[in-house]
Amino acid sequence: MDLVILGAGGKLARLLRPLFPRKARWFARADVDIHDTAALRVALRDADAVICMAGVTNASAQPLHMNTDIAVRTLDAAQDVSAGRVILLSSAAVYGVTAGVCTEDGPTAPNSEYGKAKLVMESAAAQHPHPNTVLRLGNVAGADAILAGWVPGFRLDQLPDGSTPCRSYIGPNALARTLLQLSEATALPPLLNVAAPGCIQMGALLDAARLEWRPKPAAAATIPSVNLDTTRLRMFTEFKSSDSTPMGIVEDWQNRQS
Repeated sequence: MDLVILGAGGKLARLLRPLFPRKARWFARADVDIHDTAALRVALRDADAVICMAGVTNASAQPLHMNTDIAVRTLDAAQDVSAGRVILLSSAAVYGVTAGVCTEDGPTAPNSEYGKAKLVMESAAAQHPHPNTVLRLGNVAGADAILAGWVPGFRLDQLPDGSTPCRSYIGPNALARTLLQLSEATALPPLLNVAAPGCIQMGALLDAARLEWRPKPAAAATIPSVNLDTTRLRMFTEFKSSDSTPMGIVEDWQNRQS
């Protein structure tokens, strides 16, 4: 199977590449500029599957609407050379302040410009004729603002009930395995939540990693919980019970060479 992965220079790809369970063709922007149509077609020729990790975040110099442009250009090139299914990365940020468990067919309510931009990208992908699946990715240990963003004196929002914000998480090894299995699947739905089952309090995650933190009152805009429903995902991959525990996620993150 010929697997192509775009966006190799990004934070997530740099985290996952050493862990990826099989050989793939990785392309950073220095190798293939997605805006160079001819070069992109050459890169995707003969690909049985394509994972596009390229994208624009709040920290990027490019405007957020470029996420849609990147997705459409990738899908256009894949269609032009008859490549296989394209897997695009969206974000749990599209759910925003959605209450309860977030399902792929349920409501979205992004409260950030990033989440809104990803939702627009999803819409463009859904309308494209080339086969594609959009992954609404939860927090990834090691590419997040908690474990990866920790510094001495770290302060974390504490909700009025004494808890800390709860998020769906996945460790980098578990994510690498999941992405490979999805790329090899013969029939994927157009939309999938991607995270380990369950919801992890951020304070518990820091405690498991033995990273000291101090609470601060949560701001009014703080989202208490983003809990992704992974029922659909688990039709294509399996998780160990430890994948859903603070310690298991921390150990996955710390064991980045496994």
